[in-house]
Amino acid sequence: MSRGFAVVLLLGACAVASPAWADTPPAQFTVLANGHPLAVWGRVSSAPKATILLVHGRTWSSRPDFDLQVPGLQRSVMASLVEKGFAVYAVDLRGYGATPRDRTGFLTPKRAAADVATVLRWVATRHKNLPPPALLGWSLGAAVAHLAVQEPDTIVSALVLFGYAMDPDAKVASLPTPVEPAMTRTTRGDAESDFISPQVTPRAVVDAFVQQALASDPVRVDWIREDEFNGVRMARLTMPTLVIHGARDSGMADEVTAKFVARIAATHRQWTILPGGDHAAQLEDTHVAFVEAIAGFILRSPPVRR
Repeated sequence: MSRGFAVVLLLGACAVASPAWADTPPAQFTVLANGHPLAVWGRVSSAPKATILLVHGRTWSSRPDFDLQVPGLQRSVMASLVEKGFAVYAVDLRGYGATPRDRTGFLTPKRAAADVATVLRWVATRHKNLPPPALLGWSLGAAVAHLAVQEPDTIVSALVLFGYAMDPDAKVASLPTPVEPAMTRTTRGDAESDFISPQVTPRAVVDAFVQQALASDPVRVDWIREDEFNGVRMARLTMPTLVIHGARDSGMADEVTAKFVARIAATHRQWTILPGGDHAAQLEDTHVAFVEAIAGFILRSPPVRR
């Protein structure tokens, strides 16, 4: 134990092949948030014992981030969590993947967080016989998830913050809002940038990610008002909370992460490090350890009432 929370290092496991059914596309749903259609992808266990909503990062949408198809390898987080007994959903935020931009052409943290809260309520309604859904966000999506659980009437069974730990004493600068969205095209270099550890990243994974990411998200989403992330509060994280990241993730400084985790209000909180993994640890050879850490934490967490 350290600073009142558990710090866990998980060793990676051997690569496994994906089940045959994982090669089929997930179900696609449309959830309206203030009249705007959000694409939500779903893979559901035949007898689920828990539900989870996944929120992607800044550049890429949910399919490449959480349902990557790699010939001969299992890299779909959604499929792996289904095998653990979950009903798994993943949202494309506005402008990402199958969700169109709204009339503004921009996306803000508060808008994204409110949309995530709307989808959480939709998931809870679909599975009324199960505990409230868990919520997992990756990188910028984790900051959105952090804001989302602060939304009124949002109840989650557990929160997983992957590749994210904001310095509680730092502030995001306020920047001028552009007149028009830049609509910058994504590149192969963008798609390869999160894979920095060849020891845990087979070339087949990188190639598959590049192909699927560029097809899903050919244009970058234009974020504005990112200073709204200054509204996150560690004291508002009263639900079971897991902070998880790869040991080689350059954006996760130990001293900042320790300070962040120490200020989380939840008594059931954990900091897990995946040795060898980097920022895309869910897609690398750390995939199995990542999924086992997520599933184990959520299924062992104290019950939360709706």
